[in-house]
Amino acid sequence: MAEQERAIRTRRAILLAAARVFEERGYQTATISEILSAAGVTKGALYFHFQSKDELAQGVLAAQDQNLVIPDRPSKIQEIVDIVSLHTYRLLTDPMVRAGVRLTMDQLAHGLDRSGPFRSWAVPVRERLERAQAQGELLPHVVPAETADIIVGAYAGIQSMSQALSDYQDLVVRVSALLRHLLPSIAHSSVLTATDISESRGNRVYEEALRHTETLTATI
Repeated sequence: MAEQERAIRTRRAILLAAARVFEERGYQTATISEILSAAGVTKGALYFHFQSKDELAQGVLAAQDQNLVIPDRPSKIQEIVDIVSLHTYRLLTDPMVRAGVRLTMDQLAHGLDRSGPFRSWAVPVRERLERAQAQGELLPHVVPAETADIIVGAYAGIQSMSQALSDYQDLVVRVSALLRHLLPSIAHSSVLTATDISESRGNRVYEEALRHTETLTATI
């Protein structure tokens, strides 16, 4: 058990080091040597867990998904807001998430499959939109799959703009503005009056999701 825990810690240390290097340097210019130096591990230890720079990058992309479970809400529009708010909070507080986003948006990362995060975002948003549609929250013209892609794409652009202009200092403000502009075009006004899109929502959802996920894990 101690050896297994040590291997888990080593793998995590390598991923964190890779995240820092990828965030600072980008995928194309980052090197295994830089990641080794940042992680403080041997080449053998790194290659035991990851066979290439591509595998390291995919590990960082996958690690940004912390598998936090947001509790069910009566309003599925609120759940979509909470997905967006939670990711925004984690983008501001978790270097692994920031590195994953940098890799996802890195158009110079030739040969790296950057599609995974877009798909992993679009699926839960589409599912909530489908449920929202079934319970009458959406306007008649909404096509869930199309709208999910619009929400994910718009968020990607807003976070990229925030990173370029203020190094994410204004991200929460920009995301709140994005939601205020997007939601009236897809949901009934009666739904929106009860939807919380406040700038402090992300922190509260994060704490709630942690407790909810821990409870679910304990019952398994």
